[in-house]
Amino acid sequence: MPVPVELARDPAVAGPLGSLALSVVRPHSPTLALRALRWHRDLERLGVRVPLFIAHDFGLLLGCPGEQLEIQVRVDPSVLVAATGAPPAAFTHYRRVIDEVAASETARRSRSLRMTDDMLAVLLARVLGSTAQRIQIPPPYPVAVPLDATLVEGIDGQLAGLLGQVRRGFEIDALNKLVDARLYVLTLVDALDLDTLQLFGMLGGDASQGALAQVDLLGVLGAPEANDVVDFSLEILPSVLESKARPAASTHAAFGYSGLARKGSIDGLVLTELAWDGDELMRRMADDEVLYYAREQAHDDASRVHHFLIDASASMRGERATFARGMAIASAKKLLLAGEDVTFRFFDSRLYEAHAARSGQLPIAYLLSFKGEHGRNPSRVFAEVERTLALSSTRDPREPIVHVFTHGALYVPRDVMGAISRRAKVSGLFMLPSGGDLDLDYLDLLDAHWVVDHSALASRSARAKEARRILGTERAA
Repeated sequence: MPVPVELARDPAVAGPLGSLALSVVRPHSPTLALRALRWHRDLERLGVRVPLFIAHDFGLLLGCPGEQLEIQVRVDPSVLVAATGAPPAAFTHYRRVIDEVAASETARRSRSLRMTDDMLAVLLARVLGSTAQRIQIPPPYPVAVPLDATLVEGIDGQLAGLLGQVRRGFEIDALNKLVDARLYVLTLVDALDLDTLQLFGMLGGDASQGALAQVDLLGVLGAPEANDVVDFSLEILPSVLESKARPAASTHAAFGYSGLARKGSIDGLVLTELAWDGDELMRRMADDEVLYYAREQAHDDASRVHHFLIDASASMRGERATFARGMAIASAKKLLLAGEDVTFRFFDSRLYEAHAARSGQLPIAYLLSFKGEHGRNPSRVFAEVERTLALSSTRDPREPIVHVFTHGALYVPRDVMGAISRRAKVSGLFMLPSGGDLDLDYLDLLDAHWVVDHSALASRSARAKEARRILGTERAA
């Protein structure tokens, strides 16, 4: 279906769509081109302004299976030269960059991750952000292309006409800047942290929850300190993901049969009960002695909420921060699989805002990118925790459970911890410094606690073994 005439004359539509004439990646389905329109819109929202054809080509190469696209020019190069005034070598060099990206190991791996559009937009912002900053000619049109697959279906025949609707200085300048920075762009592609994206894929990350989550993910991709947390999480998560909540028994006609019960509906009546004579059957039914088949049913909504408090002070830098955040991610995922509710809060000298796991998705970007910069004040923080629990108890009927991830020198006043333990069950994971001992006067007030020695954090294999031990023996506080 061709682009309607009224839209073809609108610079806000003809401008972006006409730039696809410079594209050298042809999708086999209009749905893929429609995804490119969304990537382009999200890039604008993240402050990365590039022509649609660049976002289109790079996005398809990094996010779509190779069998669903082909690399070839979409408009004759002579037409491009006549319409834009650019030298033929510019288009040849751009094709070379695309070929090199398509042949990279990163592109091969990223295509297998089946990333969402939100995650791909962040990936493109990471790769194309530096190029966008160098573009000096602004686009002569706003970007307002409707997200309609019919606009890009069979559009190749119209590209030459759409190309000439507006001036193309913006596109040519962007193309030249990209070609000039070819080696840098290829380095960015090769340096993409795909393990982080794999972690998002395993846990159902929150990049789809809006621009703020995308900004957090963009920060994670550029933060080397997050790599250790990602690697550690990928080591210990497979054993957690194997766990599964067992269904409960129910009389409702849902799922399959799970056993026998004394109550149920007539369609679940065990047929041998009909062998009794009428009077005896009525008596058995009155005395609840009749057997029914019980059906499986998912667990009821969680009646508990788990508050994860993660120490982000300077004492938790390096290996301790890696272990604490990795354990928090794995423990939270295990609880989510069991049907529990989880919220996260960081603390240093203050208690930061809560981030809840929503619809089974953990706020991974937030957990990986957060940095505490305000010293340390455990007394103030846990006094605020107690006030928060007191306030939530008046409106939240769920039982609160507090999990603290910190080091062995978290000196909280005993009376404050006692007040918390009267409102919630508390467990603690303490990481000891080198040669240190755990000497805290409130340990007897905790329902459970674990101690991780410094030597267990120094070795990668020992660290993973210690994590699996804690996760394997972990019980609800």
